[in-house]
Order: sequence, then C-alpha cells, then structure tokens
Amino acid sequence: MEKKNVNPWKWQDPFGFSQAVDVTGGQRIIYCAGQASMSADGRPVHEGDMAAQLAQAMDNLEAVLKSAGCSLSDVVRLNYYTTNLDGFFGASQIATTRLAGAGCQPASTLLGVARLAFPELMIEIEATAVK
Repeated sequence: MEKKNVNPWKWQDPFGFSQAVDVTGGQRIIYCAGQASMSADGRPVHEGDMAAQLAQAMDNLEAVLKSAGCSLSDVVRLNYYTTNLDGFFGASQIATTRLAGAGCQPASTLLGVARLAFPELMIEIEATAVK
C-alpha cells in the first residue's frame, strides 16, 4: 500500500493535516465511529477539561484501531467535532503531536457543534484507516 499526502499549499502543515490523502493498493478500510472522552464502561470522563478529553478520545481511538489490527499511522481521515472551538485550538497539540509521532497527516475536518451525545462531552473524533 502507498499513501501520498496531497497538499497544493503549505498552510495546513502546522495544523497536522493534509488536504487529501491518495491511497493505492490498500486491502482494508476501517471506518471508526466517533471516539470521545468515555471510560471503558461507557461513561463520560474529564468533564470541563478539553485537554484531558482530547487525550482520552485519542486513547480510545488508538484502542479501537489496535483492536482492528491498525494504528494511527494507518489513519487517512479524521473528523473532529467540538462544542468549543477555542478550547480545541488551545489543546490541539495533544492530537497533532501524537499524529506526527505516528507519521500521520490525515485529511481532516473540524466542526463546531452545539452538543455531542452526552452534554459533558466537548470533543469527538471520527477516523478512517486503510491497511
């Protein structure tokens, strides 16, 4: 499998995403449900703390990917949904550092939303991986 980031500009690089990711020769596509700051028993955790919620959502995403035989390096698309855009930008280095460490610069979208599934949640991350 070969992945090629498609970036006609450079402005997105500091944000850790690509305008598109061109994948050839992939055998599997894994569509991950949105991952949020949830405990293993399905309860929201880290209420009011964007950085802790983002870290937990990334942990949960990595757990799902690992269960599918993948890792962050296989992610080609991430969609972020947040109830607090300013809070997300203040904590975004948590995600960008982990993605960069995995050699991952996925196509991404960031959306501000009024509310997520549980009122305590501030961030949810949806991913697509190719293996």
